[in-house]
Amino acid sequence: MQTIQSIDLIATDPKVRGGRPCIIGTGIRVTDIVMAHIYHDRAPGEIAADYELDISKVYAALAYYYQHKEELDADIREQIRTAREFKEKNVGSQGPSLLPGREPAG
Repeated sequence: MQTIQSIDLIATDPKVRGGRPCIIGTGIRVTDIVMAHIYHDRAPGEIAADYELDISKVYAALAYYYQHKEELDADIREQIRTAREFKEKNVGSQGPSLLPGREPAG
């Protein structure tokens, strides 16, 4: 009889990263791994080193992505749209410092 094994390295929790899929035990989103791999051309071993992860977790995140590609691609597009919107509004870049006695860089 065949027994299907599951790799339990990806979790969702509404209290962590807005419920987005993350590598278990971390706040690292699957989309963080995917964007490093696809958009920044990082190899799985490099990503594992960058995030101080076991390489199996990087591969699990990539496998999860390809199983849920449409949904996660939509999430990535939304993250990019939000980042562009914040950049256009200069959110967090040139405003007054929140720390006393500190001036913004620039």
